[in-house]
Amino acid sequence: MTSSTATVRAAVPAEQARIHHRRRSLHSWLSTAALAVTALVFTFPFIWMFLTALKPRNEVFTQRPEIFGSQIMWSNFVTAWTVVPFGRFIVNGFLVAVLGALLSVVVAVLSAYAFSRLQFPFRDQIFLVFVGTLVLPQEVLVVPLFIMMNGLGWVDTYVALILPFAFTAFGTFLMRQFFLTIPVEYEDAARIDGASRLRTLVSVLLPQLRAPVSVLGVFSFIGYWNSYLWPLIVINSQEKATVPLGLTFFTGEHGTEWNYVMAAATLAVIPSIVIVALLQRQLVKGVSMGGFGGR
Repeated sequence: MTSSTATVRAAVPAEQARIHHRRRSLHSWLSTAALAVTALVFTFPFIWMFLTALKPRNEVFTQRPEIFGSQIMWSNFVTAWTVVPFGRFIVNGFLVAVLGALLSVVVAVLSAYAFSRLQFPFRDQIFLVFVGTLVLPQEVLVVPLFIMMNGLGWVDTYVALILPFAFTAFGTFLMRQFFLTIPVEYEDAARIDGASRLRTLVSVLLPQLRAPVSVLGVFSFIGYWNSYLWPLIVINSQEKATVPLGLTFFTGEHGTEWNYVMAAATLAVIPSIVIVALLQRQLVKGVSMGGFGGR
């Protein structure tokens, strides 16, 4: 009787472990399925864009939408590249996005360091006013910015595309949150060794902020790359047009060549995808740190 009782008692934890394992397996399977469905929902527009880029023109809009066309028109990509100087648009967009992202990062790091580490009168109040500019929509800013650019003679220049939106409060706010997570003792130790504030910032603080800087750089790059309203207002010549403006050149008096638009848009998303893929580890680390998730 005692032996049977011991056997039953030994079997109970084993059965509970099997039930727990089944529950974990079911939970894991459901989580994977939910992530797969979510990924499909978010990537479906890009898949449809790519498949539309491979369709003949007369099959883009049909009474019953078809995923695949009657022909695979790889020539749409060649035509989209050559019918307008789309390569020039990509070079312009890449130049503006890279320089704008670099300038945005430098401005954000310096201003965030000032607002988080330096002591000066009304520092916190000035920062609140600075952050308050985030509520202003771009449509409100473009008119005074255009008047300023016109007065400086910068209309239809790369400077007008890059400079105005490099001094935004978003980057400063984001980097300030990361600076606040770094103990002040690091800077005190550097000052004891005779390092200046700039040397401390470059050699002590920035190496700990590679991930946040990557996040801000990618956000800034994508913002410049996708910007449409401001380039539409400040750029007059085709030679300095960026990618979003270049897509409008496929619209003419006879309508829009949607198969070419989709082919050009597919080419346009490649740089952003490559940059995000290359910096994926830093982006994940940056999002999980203090600026977004806290710690």
